[in-house]
Amino acid sequence: MRERLRTATRCVVKVGSSLLTADGKGLDHAIINQWTAQIAALKADNREVVLVSSGSIAEGVARLKLSKRPTRVNELQAAAAVGQMGLIRAYETGFERFNTLTAQILLTHDDLSDRRRYLNARATLTTLLNRGVLPIVNENDTVTTDEIKLGDNDTLGAQVANLIDADVLILLTDQAGLFDKDPRHNSDAKLLERANASDTRILSAAGPAGSSLGSGGMRTKVLAAERAARNGATTVIADGREPDVLLRIFAGETIGTMLTSDQKPQDAKKRWLADHLRAKGTLTIDDGACDVLRNRGSSLLAVGVKSCTGEFSRGELVSCVSADGREIARGLVNYNSADTRKIMGSSSEQFDTLLGYSGEPELIHRDNMIVLQ
Repeated sequence: MRERLRTATRCVVKVGSSLLTADGKGLDHAIINQWTAQIAALKADNREVVLVSSGSIAEGVARLKLSKRPTRVNELQAAAAVGQMGLIRAYETGFERFNTLTAQILLTHDDLSDRRRYLNARATLTTLLNRGVLPIVNENDTVTTDEIKLGDNDTLGAQVANLIDADVLILLTDQAGLFDKDPRHNSDAKLLERANASDTRILSAAGPAGSSLGSGGMRTKVLAAERAARNGATTVIADGREPDVLLRIFAGETIGTMLTSDQKPQDAKKRWLADHLRAKGTLTIDDGACDVLRNRGSSLLAVGVKSCTGEFSRGELVSCVSADGREIARGLVNYNSADTRKIMGSSSEQFDTLLGYSGEPELIHRDNMIVLQ
């Protein structure tokens, strides 16, 4: 199964702050030079690489001589602005040794949720790769607010992997990989060398949301792997402190946890729906609706909706969940939340009476929907 890593030509490598920084002293330039040497070797092997790198806030904290990482958003943003200068300079200096041209790409959620800006970002990254340039991507923490949180670059790595149709996503961390239970508290914990990214059991192994293990740790990486798998990408979670870890991974050596995908790549529009829009509301659907969405390729009809939460306008993204809360699909809704509550559970023949007008027969048309499981 690791043979697919040998032949992968386009990959995204995400490196976390813990692998880039000296304790309390900002960036560790010697370690960064190791990363640049490995990535340059991958490029010399005719692989296209996009680097997603954390570290700007940590570097900013050191440059501003702060005693600890701030908690207020404006202070985090200021640290990110100062630190990003040092982060990119360190990478540019490191890659210059190998005559590798680099480019800085700073993204926000808004860049990816707007369809036109999403396509522009995709075109820019693709053009850079075609010209042999190494894009270095980070979230634009200088202007973001709720996105500033530990582990957010795992999700960004998956989004970038899907944006450029990458074969492989590498998530490097300070852990050996994904274990079947928390190795810090269970001496018999075993490393999972391979699993299917869509297997619900691996998310349980990563720890519950809000736990010390699951908050900003393995859980975000497993969710990122599941996201990347929707476009057929393989994810490897590995210990970035292993010598020459990237070269060994792409040589097919068994390192860390490989999370594979059995899904066919989605078309571009549906991938955008799945990855880059935030749901404005939630529709709980009955078992019959779950079945037709999963197995029959049908649109969502109002008759199959049991409840509606959130406030949304026509054309905004909503999430469709089963009675037990599992997300089945998401799509662009044809009615606002107020009208959806009026027609849910009803057939389209009743819309004129319930709404005072006859709209589309589908609550969400199949062409504007992505089925997730």
